[in-house]
Amino acid sequence: MNNSVALKWSRTPQKLRVAAQSLAIFGLLAILTYIGFITNFNPLAISFLYLLLIIAIAVTFGFWQATFTSLIAVLCMDYYFLPPVFHFDLNDPNDWVALAEFEITALIVSRLSARELRNAQEAALHRVGMKRLYELSRNSLLIDPRQAPGPQLVLLIEGIFSINAVAIFDANLGRQDQAGEWDDGEENLAKECFLRNLSLDDPQAQISQRILQVGSGSVGALVVRGELSPLIVDALASLAALAIDRHQSFEKEERAESASRGEHLRAAVMDALAHELKTPLTAVQTASSGLLELGGLSDLQRNLVTLIDEEATRLNQLCSRLLQTAKLEADQLSLQTDEVNVKELVEEVLFANSPQSDIGRIKVDMDDPKLTMHVDRGLLEMILSQYLSNALKYSTPSTQIDIAARTSCTEVILSVHNIGPTIRIENRERVFERFFRDTDVRNTVPGTGIGLSAVRKAAEAHHGHVWVISDELEGTTFFLSLPINPKRSL
Repeated sequence: MNNSVALKWSRTPQKLRVAAQSLAIFGLLAILTYIGFITNFNPLAISFLYLLLIIAIAVTFGFWQATFTSLIAVLCMDYYFLPPVFHFDLNDPNDWVALAEFEITALIVSRLSARELRNAQEAALHRVGMKRLYELSRNSLLIDPRQAPGPQLVLLIEGIFSINAVAIFDANLGRQDQAGEWDDGEENLAKECFLRNLSLDDPQAQISQRILQVGSGSVGALVVRGELSPLIVDALASLAALAIDRHQSFEKEERAESASRGEHLRAAVMDALAHELKTPLTAVQTASSGLLELGGLSDLQRNLVTLIDEEATRLNQLCSRLLQTAKLEADQLSLQTDEVNVKELVEEVLFANSPQSDIGRIKVDMDDPKLTMHVDRGLLEMILSQYLSNALKYSTPSTQIDIAARTSCTEVILSVHNIGPTIRIENRERVFERFFRDTDVRNTVPGTGIGLSAVRKAAEAHHGHVWVISDELEGTTFFLSLPINPKRSL
């Protein structure tokens, strides 16, 4: 009997199956016995025919039916074929040898047949499971990435696999979604599975639990109730984990794209404003400077005009810095390099950007007063001005500010150090981002958040880099490293 017939036979009702088996056994034994008797078969030949029948019964019906056939066959052989004929002689050793042979054959063949039938059933279930997994994987690709994957997945799994219940816990969203019928007290079964970090199978309750893994991390948990093999449940867990991870990746991309669009829009607006403000600010600055040059102003008028001139100058510098930053970010600025004496440049920046009251607390320390660098003077001046301006703005009053230059075989390191509010370690890279301002000082110290972003772009234009270290005891130091071999002036 082939596997498909065996599967159909196993689904026949029990009473009908037993009756059919008994009739078949008696009928076949009667036919063989009749044929052997009328043709004068010897005991060896008839025993061989009985053995073939027992093998067929063991393959078709199983061990106990084959055992019953063996007993009837031995009785028939003893009564019809072994002398004295038509007489039972159960003490004959031939009967017992034949019975032992029949039983051993029935046992071996029935076990092999049962195993083959079990393998056929498992293969059939496996094929069905693979088809359903393929359907689920195809449908999971159609899941809307903008919506939470849990509600969509549980409905797909329940519908495709026709199981009693399914639940998925999404650790990223902190929610559990379920479908089907769950008993009281099982409402948070998937979440509990995730918290316990335990995967298991309960054959009695027909419940399987799996941790959803992506790489070395856990993204959730899956719990199903129904007749599913552990391999199918493992595959379901893998598909669910991939769907959740795909949703998380989509969310990250959406946030990054949204932030990028917002940054580009803000930068475009600021750059446009800088362009528009540049001309009127220049006119205001020219007019205020002209009034100061003409003279004839009272002290109050001179003070007011001086204030207008200083603030117009400051706004003009801010607009120039915005435009310069935009060019640096767009790689539109070409470096105008020249030999620059570092000490002379530091002194110019110091006197141009420091009030007279702060000059005394600024200390300059140079390894080599004659140190020169082949750089863009305007950009290096902008970097030093920004570092010094920040040090003056954020330092504790009356504390010392240190400007230093150190050289090595491959680079020149400029630093500006001050004592004041510290920068938290998670913000030490972000302070160089455009428009970023530390929340600790945002509401106490005025600023725009564009100066240090321009510093970083200017350093990168010179193939250098910038960084900051900050400590409550040691203070805050901003560094600039330029990989240019220093040249000494004559």
